[in-house]
Amino acid sequence: MGGVLLRSARLVGAAGEPLDLLVENGIIAAAGAGLDPGDAGTVDLAGRWVSPGLWDSHVHMDQWALVRQRLDLSSATSAAGAAALVAGRLHSQPPAAGQPLIGYGFQDGLWPDAPTRQLLDAVGPDVPIVLVSKDLHAAWLNTRALALHGHAEHPTGVLREQAAFDVNARISSVPDEDLDGWVAEAVDAAAARGVVGVVDLEMTFSLDRWAHRVARGIRGMRVRAGVYPHDLDAVIARGLRTGDVIEGTDGLVTMGPFKIITDGSLNTRTAFCHAPYPGLDGAREGRGICTVDRGRLVDHLRRASSGGLVPAVHAIGDAANSLALDAFEEVGCGGSIEHAQLVGEADFGRFARLGIIASVQPEHAMDDRDVADRYWPGRTHRAFAFGSLVAAGAEVRLGSDAPVAPLDPWVSMAAAVSRARDGRSPWHPEQRMLSSVALAASTDGRTMLRPGSVADLVVTERDPLQADDHQLRNLAVSATMLGGRWTHSTLDGDAGTVQR
Repeated sequence: MGGVLLRSARLVGAAGEPLDLLVENGIIAAAGAGLDPGDAGTVDLAGRWVSPGLWDSHVHMDQWALVRQRLDLSSATSAAGAAALVAGRLHSQPPAAGQPLIGYGFQDGLWPDAPTRQLLDAVGPDVPIVLVSKDLHAAWLNTRALALHGHAEHPTGVLREQAAFDVNARISSVPDEDLDGWVAEAVDAAAARGVVGVVDLEMTFSLDRWAHRVARGIRGMRVRAGVYPHDLDAVIARGLRTGDVIEGTDGLVTMGPFKIITDGSLNTRTAFCHAPYPGLDGAREGRGICTVDRGRLVDHLRRASSGGLVPAVHAIGDAANSLALDAFEEVGCGGSIEHAQLVGEADFGRFARLGIIASVQPEHAMDDRDVADRYWPGRTHRAFAFGSLVAAGAEVRLGSDAPVAPLDPWVSMAAAVSRARDGRSPWHPEQRMLSSVALAASTDGRTMLRPGSVADLVVTERDPLQADDHQLRNLAVSATMLGGRWTHSTLDGDAGTVQR
């Protein structure tokens, strides 16, 4: 691989004048002023800012690629409004005969009316309609779709948790060629935002799909592919351990964590909490849903960790977070808690004491602040409590949970740093993160580029540590380098050549 000398680069977080970075064989070979390029090509960054490349610690990559093709329901403020969007799509762009209409992104937590099968039947009785919620934990179907998916007698048409997951898995089954094409587009879009890697937590085992994609030329990011309980035995039988590099992928694909889900979500009112949801006090599941008891969770963590797989436990409600921390403590292994949206006061310090990473998605706080105010009243001071986690000494990683939020780490950082969006006042500003902490949590823990570092980097037009919320969300990315090759560039000359 040919070398390149990056002239006049300002290192984010470093004081002093711009310097040069010599990249050879995918590594930063030297850093300093006035470096001799030797046989390397030269690119003048003209004082642009350079930082380690960005990582998204929690994505569902196939889902992110798929929802980009689906009807966007995010603007719906009522069930009737969502049905109107469906009616408009059926009129302007109806699906082929026998094919479903699929929408994504509704949030019914604050709707004044209830989603029902009858409402969808009224706008499309002869077309199977499946609408997936923004958090992926619910699916709203009309009568035709309910019959096709084995729920003909369901009273409302709104499926939650595993039933919704099952339907989503079926509608997500598309030809590999189509899906890979959409994934390639999503990878390019991520590279254009400075992304060099993701932790892919698709619910269907994606490791082999990613190896195949790399072989087909989709080489724009590094991928750590996770595994769920239903595939755990097969992965252990293959001898795969977290961190193992998959042969034939040039180091781009590695075995990721073991993912297990312990509760639902806030918007679906299934996150497992110590206190009941308002209005659901008398319901059987008034405190949400615990999807795995402590004994089974301990067994899963012990089996995975003894097989060399690092656990990643989905826990959103405060009772679910307590359960997850209890299980980690009993097993004595490290890992991460994914989401950690509502945490008990006594549990913040346990993250650091037990060595458990808090893998959080700050943009969810901006999406869900009003829902949290309604359904977690009196508790929102410890909801999406990034500041408390950092203050307690927890290691924090930022992600998007795409498609739940955009696969754009600058958006995640903006939400973490400002706790605001759309001109609204900051929500619980005491829980803000410092910009330097948010950036490190978005670069896989890398805080600086130095000789010996892998040449995964992002070039920006301004210093992200000095950017406000609006500037971060719209930060101009000039170039992204992955292992010494450009995966995105708007720079002139040789740097403008993107290498797949």
